[in-house]
Amino acid sequence: MSDFFWVIQRLNWLAILDIALVSLIFFVVLLLVRATQAVPLLRGLLVLGVISVLLSGAAQLPTFNLVMRTALPALLVAIPVIFQPELRRALERLGRFNEMLITARKSELEVMVRKISDAAQRLAARRHGALIVIERDTGLQAIIETGVPLDAELTPELLLTIFDPHTPLHDGGVIIRQGRVAAAGCVLPLTNSVPADVRIGLRHRAGIGVTEGTDAIAVIVSEERGSISIAHNGRLIRHIEPGQLQSALIALAQPSLQKATARLPDFLRPESERGIS
Repeated sequence: MSDFFWVIQRLNWLAILDIALVSLIFFVVLLLVRATQAVPLLRGLLVLGVISVLLSGAAQLPTFNLVMRTALPALLVAIPVIFQPELRRALERLGRFNEMLITARKSELEVMVRKISDAAQRLAARRHGALIVIERDTGLQAIIETGVPLDAELTPELLLTIFDPHTPLHDGGVIIRQGRVAAAGCVLPLTNSVPADVRIGLRHRAGIGVTEGTDAIAVIVSEERGSISIAHNGRLIRHIEPGQLQSALIALAQPSLQKATARLPDFLRPESERGIS
């Protein structure tokens, strides 16, 4: 017990950082060799090392200790040779780490967009009105607090259930946060600007309003027409074809396109710029 307190007393921020770095190195090594042929070899080396330590400390075995001390340098040289394929693969993965992160984020975005697109197309076919808001960098916590918190897995079936006219949450908006349904039945701010088409309803005005002060993207399904619209940067993009909805959401979610409307595909431009009435 006294040894334990002695160790605790000698701990400082530098010692904690030292331990954390060593732990991180072991974690990264184990992560890189996971599910590879190096795992059984590492396990065998670990067992051999434990046995060697136990035998060295349990009895006075000078010959054994001499062999182990002699073999240790050779073993350190042999490890890179034995694990050459795994080490090469690990270095390549470290070199592509940033690319892997980008690929993972893109994959998550595509999965989320596919589910929202599927739900929006099915809602439009049923003439069920819907308002789905995708939170991005700007937080929407104040709006989430106006609705019913869910923190549920995003699925087309869940969105179809929420926006069914016979459910109590169908009149509000749904907030999507990090690929999950954060809340439903949320009250969104209406736009203060006068839309080009004064006939649009409250859902469209709310979709425009929530995107005026944030970088959110809103998908609106019209209950009367069964059409799909997108609100983005305070602008309403109507008459989105069902087959174009998924690619439209992915294009708008790209940071490079958020800042340059001129680079948007033609079908994503506001209807005033496309000659649609």
